[in-house]
Formats: sequence, C-alpha cells, structure tokens
Amino acid sequence: MAFVKVLKNAAYFKRFQVARRRRREGKTDYHARRKMVRQDKNKFNNRKYRLVVRFTNKRCICQCVYATLRGDIVVAAASSQELLHFGIPAGHKNYAAAYATGLLLARRVLKRFGLDEKFKGKEEIDGEEYHIEDEDTEQRPFKCILDVGIRRTCVGHRMWGALKGAVDGGLYVPHKLKNFPGYKAADEKGGESEYDAEAHKEKIFGSHVKEYMEMLQEEDPTKYEAHFSKYIEAGIEPDKMEDMYTEAHEKIRDDPDGKKAEKKEITYERDGDTMKASDGTEHVRCQKNHAGAAEGEGVC
Repeated sequence: MAFVKVLKNAAYFKRFQVARRRRREGKTDYHARRKMVRQDKNKFNNRKYRLVVRFTNKRCICQCVYATLRGDIVVAAASSQELLHFGIPAGHKNYAAAYATGLLLARRVLKRFGLDEKFKGKEEIDGEEYHIEDEDTEQRPFKCILDVGIRRTCVGHRMWGALKGAVDGGLYVPHKLKNFPGYKAADEKGGESEYDAEAHKEKIFGSHVKEYMEMLQEEDPTKYEAHFSKYIEAGIEPDKMEDMYTEAHEKIRDDPDGKKAEKKEITYERDGDTMKASDGTEHVRCQKNHAGAAEGEGVC
C-alpha cells in the first residue's frame, strides 16, 4: 500500500482555531453581524442602531440596540407579553402580535429621544407601502437596520410583521416589499411584480386566526374551547378580532409605556433558611454557611 500522509496531525491541531462560542452554539451569525455593526471611519463614535427581532416559543421580542466595545447596549425593548396591558389577552407569537410589538417598540424609541411628536408614522393601517423618509420633514428620521439573527428570511415570516409595525410607528428601516405577505413576484423575467396590500392588512389584523377560529367553532367545538380558552375568558369572539387589534394600536400610540404595576409593600424576615413574608407566605432561601452559622443552615 502506498504512503498516505496524515492530514490532521499534531501540527494541524496546534494551529486549529476554535470558532466563537455563540457561533458554535448556533446563536450568532458573525458574518452578518460584522456587516451590520461596521461603521464608516468618517463617522467616528457614532451609534449605528439595529432593530433586533427574535421569537421564542411563547413571545416576540423587539429591541433597539447599538454596539460598543463593552457589548450591545439596549436603548428600548418591547415584548409581545406586554400586549396584555393593551387589550390583547393571547396569541402573542403570531403575525398580528409581531406587528403590534414592532409598533410598540417604535413609539417607545421615538419617545425616548423626544421625537414622538415629530414622527407620528402611519396612523391609518392599510398594508400599503410606507417609508417615513419620503415625507418632507425638517429633521431626518431615526434610522435602524433590521437584525433577524439566524432566521431564514422567507416570504411572509413573522419578522416582517415586526418590521412593518416599526416602520408604521415612525422608524426608518430600509426594506423592500418582496418579503411581505401579499407580494407576488413576476412570472417572467422583466415582468411586473404584484403587491396585494389588502392581504397584508388581513394578516396585520389577525384575519387568518379569525378564519381558523370560525372553522373550529363549526367543525370541532371542543377543540375550539381548548385552543382559544384565553380568548373565550376575555369575551373575544372571532368577529371582535379586528376591533381588538385596532384598539390595541390606538392605546400603543396614546401611551407606549403602558400601566406600570404597583409595587407591593411586602417585608421579609429570615428564620434560618426560611423567609417569612408579611403577606403570610414562606419561601426557602439558602444562605451561605459561615463560621457563625448554626449547624445545618445553608444546606438545602
């Protein structure tokens, strides 16, 4: 047998460079991040803002972020779970909830910088194309770059709902129509593409959820009661879906901060590893075992 050179020898592994931790974990696309974070040299120390959109199994999270040497700094954030305070009891990870979360973030960011009165955005939600930079204003609009992470940017994804909400809310986010629901590319090369704004509007107001609710009501009432129990508790029928989102959008524009929860004046007393609260509840909280501690304490 002929001589076969060993490629992955000791010298190879000495020079092998391990990828960054978040790259190994599949959390950060550093190739894309480098492009979004890199700033022009003639704009030294200027902040380059990003509209970060992430989805979990239960909610949609939107943040306005800029990068520094210390790490990313969050200017403002909005979560779809906060939509509870604006009249949306459930469905916090669908397209309509993503739009409302993007709208909420946009109004918070503009209020944070005192621009909420100058840039109102698009108050009539009809799904049509809208760019705030096209409006004739004395001051340039607040610009962000969309950061979708490692998500595939497929047509009609929920991330475009958050983008549309932020744009309608008054932020300048460079984008095109080709990824929105209702967009149809040209059949032939050089042909004209089509965009159905009404189809996009239906997604913004949760018409797809409404149709599914109506179908379950007729075909499987038991499944309907199980799947949409929170809507039923809040007294929201399929016919009230559009009104629910319309009222939520108005409340977000009126006061994006929402109602803050009242602080509970509860005091605690420690008894060993047990914390006794003034409201009558008890919690186990271990304390570090030190020289003066009694035997057995600090071990749970």
